[in-house]
Amino acid sequence: MCGIVGYIGDRQAYPILIKGLQRLEYRGYDSAGIALLHDDKLNIYKTKGKVSDLIHYTENKDIEGTIGIAHTRWATHGEPNEINAHPHYSQSKKLALIHNGIIENYSILKEGLTKHGFTFQSETDTEVLVQLIEYMKNKKQVDLSTAVQLALNQVVGAYAIAVIERNHPDVIIAARKSSPLVIGIGENEYFLASDASAIIEYTRKVVYLADEEIVTLERGKGIKIKTIANVEKTPEVQELEMTLSQLEKGGFPHFMLKEIFEQPKTLSDCMRGRVNVDENNITLSGFIDNKEKFLNAKRIIITACGTSWHAALIGMYAFEEFARIPVEVEYSSEFRYRKPVINKNDVVIAISQSGETADTLAAVQLAKSQGAFIFGICNVVGSSLARNTDSGCYTHVGPEIGVASTKAFTAQVTVLTMLALIIAEEKRTIEKELYLKIIKELGKIPEKIATILKQNDAIADFSKIFTYAQNFIYLGRGYNYPVALEGALKLKEISYIHAEGLPAAEMKHGPIALIHQEMPVIVIATNSSTYEKIISNIQEIKARKGKIISIITEGDITVKNLSNYTISIPPAEECLVPLLSVIPLQLLAYHIAIAKGCDVDQPRNLAKSVTVE
Repeated sequence: MCGIVGYIGDRQAYPILIKGLQRLEYRGYDSAGIALLHDDKLNIYKTKGKVSDLIHYTENKDIEGTIGIAHTRWATHGEPNEINAHPHYSQSKKLALIHNGIIENYSILKEGLTKHGFTFQSETDTEVLVQLIEYMKNKKQVDLSTAVQLALNQVVGAYAIAVIERNHPDVIIAARKSSPLVIGIGENEYFLASDASAIIEYTRKVVYLADEEIVTLERGKGIKIKTIANVEKTPEVQELEMTLSQLEKGGFPHFMLKEIFEQPKTLSDCMRGRVNVDENNITLSGFIDNKEKFLNAKRIIITACGTSWHAALIGMYAFEEFARIPVEVEYSSEFRYRKPVINKNDVVIAISQSGETADTLAAVQLAKSQGAFIFGICNVVGSSLARNTDSGCYTHVGPEIGVASTKAFTAQVTVLTMLALIIAEEKRTIEKELYLKIIKELGKIPEKIATILKQNDAIADFSKIFTYAQNFIYLGRGYNYPVALEGALKLKEISYIHAEGLPAAEMKHGPIALIHQEMPVIVIATNSSTYEKIISNIQEIKARKGKIISIITEGDITVKNLSNYTISIPPAEECLVPLLSVIPLQLLAYHIAIAKGCDVDQPRNLAKSVTVE
């Protein structure tokens, strides 16, 4: 949830750390801070607010030093203020530490440290950890790496940490458990960060730390990795695939809009080498290598959170319609705690854009412990999800910086659809003609999205009308019901307008009481097997003077005449319509938020990757 970055080498650390924080600010922006070692001084500067506030705060400060660590925070323990901001000093001010995660037993540790004379300046669990490390160092008379190891053996929870010591200006110690941490290797220099986007400008050679690993980065020496059980590990160096240009706005005012407009390209990338229109087939190596697991599955469980959960619902529809396999879709946070019945012949599909979602990773561990086959769908190569599943599929859409997920959603739906089709083809539960037709349609989806995006200016224009709405209702049926949920979530995330997504038929079972002339209702009314039914739902809204914004299929005059505003999409196979119908909802949420003056890339209280519970 928080972003951490570190540097040790021959260059000045401050500009590298600040730029790294700016790249990681999507992970949290409640406060920011930096620690630098220079001339036997350990300087910490931190402030409430964004990285820009930190830059302003340090304008007249001593920012010299070739070693340092920095942090941008999404608040968990303690309100977002300067005192609770990271880095945190130890009591002697000889150590400084940054932390992403949650120390669950911090109160017990804090009580014990208090009895040994330690005092605390903040309300954070992080300060407890740095004090514990100092306690271990002094009591056991050990070096910093060993002190970190001893301390972490007493910690319950999740962490990615980096710590530096005033008396040893040539060493950074870092460690992780259930929170991501990547080490970058340069020429006589090392970097560390929550994800590779912070260091791609400086190196492509990286090492992803595994759970319960501790790394020592020492100036002029190689990387040393050991576990908290003191087992030495050999670093596995990988090459980054992302490019710096992927992390820039490319002329767009916001990352979110850029990522919405990238979807024709990102879906082409997602399908490249997988959807073979000319050869009339779909190829997924993650399926081919584990074909029997899917074909013999008695049940598929899909677990995810947020936007990924909405994609999972669409996947459920496709799996059941085409592959004829029973599917359950679970919130990861509930799945892990409700003692689910999991069998060895179940397939569990875990979905996470970042591959670091804490609840989803915990759900994976639970399912693995009960013998299920685990298939992961994520966007980030080398992520925890990729390393902890039996097989899987990358979405290949490039870094998604905007906090509100857009291109990740359509890619996840695409992967799930491809997987459902390939299983159905192997099981012979789909007619060949339909299978071939959908393959051809998949290949046309990117250009169809491009045509929808041409309506951007028109959507921006009428979005201004709804700036002052306090509530929205989103309605959809069948494959479009999860799209309604996703559209409502987008609006909530970035405009702070309350919105509710509903199956259209359920409106009359209570929510219709909310309909009045000031209530905007967005109806996804594309041509489908439930088209006549959704027209009836629109009539019910119109009779109660609700404001109707409809997503319609090109050429539909009937719904257009019933609606106050319409956005059209090209026709497509019903199972593929979500890839099109969600685009206007993404644009609508974006433009309403912009009209309200909201920060769409960094909406309040949110972070991109939820790496804590």
